Amino acid sequence: MEVREGGPEDLTTAVGEGGGQVIRQPCRARGDIAVKGDDHPAGRIVVQDLLGECVEDVFLCGLPACHGLSVTPHADRRVVRVPAPDESLALTVNEWFRATGRDLPWRRPGFGAWGVLVSEVMLQQTPVARVIPRLAEWLERWPTPADLAAVPAGEAVRAWNRLGYPRRALNLHAAAVAIAEVHGNVVPTDLRDLLALPGIGDYTARAVAVFAHGQRHPVVDINVRRVLARAVDGQAEPGPPSTTRDLAAMDDLLPLDDAEARVTNAAVMELGAIVCTARAPRCDDCPIRDRCRWRAEGYPDYEGPRAAKQKKFEGSDRQVRGLILAELRASDVPVSQREIDAVWPDDVQRARALLGLLADGLAVGTPDDGYELPS
Repeated sequence: MEVREGGPEDLTTAVGEGGGQVIRQPCRARGDIAVKGDDHPAGRIVVQDLLGECVEDVFLCGLPACHGLSVTPHADRRVVRVPAPDESLALTVNEWFRATGRDLPWRRPGFGAWGVLVSEVMLQQTPVARVIPRLAEWLERWPTPADLAAVPAGEAVRAWNRLGYPRRALNLHAAAVAIAEVHGNVVPTDLRDLLALPGIGDYTARAVAVFAHGQRHPVVDINVRRVLARAVDGQAEPGPPSTTRDLAAMDDLLPLDDAEARVTNAAVMELGAIVCTARAPRCDDCPIRDRCRWRAEGYPDYEGPRAAKQKKFEGSDRQVRGLILAELRASDVPVSQREIDAVWPDDVQRARALLGLLADGLAVGTPDDGYELPS
């Protein structure tokens, strides 16, 4: 492994001479870099400034290396050579996915970026079967961000119905307003612009950049983390999430080609969702069973730290919040305090749930005037 400090003149020294090409994409490493693996003649050159901010050029080197690279002079850059990934595992999963992947609306050709954004928000912690009909309803009613932005936020909450975690509806409405007003009613392509949308987190921004715009970024959910934990690390469970570690692990798996990397993101998610499941993995049906470290080591039990488990829904504050919201959705006029009191017998828990809805902006009102969805 070779790390060089200095300006662009060191770039030529690091990569040598020979044939190659230059592409543009955000680089993976952040901050102080620790790259494992032996030096390799077909590698990536990652250029960073010394504060850990990525320069946007990533160089794919052929044999023996690249030449003729043009970099704007800058005093504080370092050049790191990263070995090219072994793409065989990813391409095997891609082949399996192309043959067996589910036919889902957001995977079909021509499904727009706005639809992808809405679907990705809905799919967070909600099963696919429940999302499909609600997604169709939303896109028929609000086919563009401007259409959703033109109605009160409370209408988004009402239409969210029983998908769960209704603050996602407010997030989508806020994102729609920003897209309509700032981006000309077009879902941004740049990851930084997607991240800047209100209510849109890292996972959703990356998913839209990849699945709607075809860019090469790692996209990591719990299914991806489980596949990586088993196939690569030999662990039965992924353990607590770590954004930096998880994104780097998935990035290492992605092919360098943008189109193949897009398929790999979807394919690994699919593998974790329907084959490499948490409770009953179907290892005999897995396309990478002969490459799986967990299987090769005899399926050892997981002994590491575990992610915190969510409390049961029955009797939880989430259930009470849902009952109160159901009352608000069903009414076109403010719901009285007496009607709210009737939805749950525990006064303390009911009051706590109502205060939470008010604080989250999912309800507005007072005991005297009644409560309703936000306008």
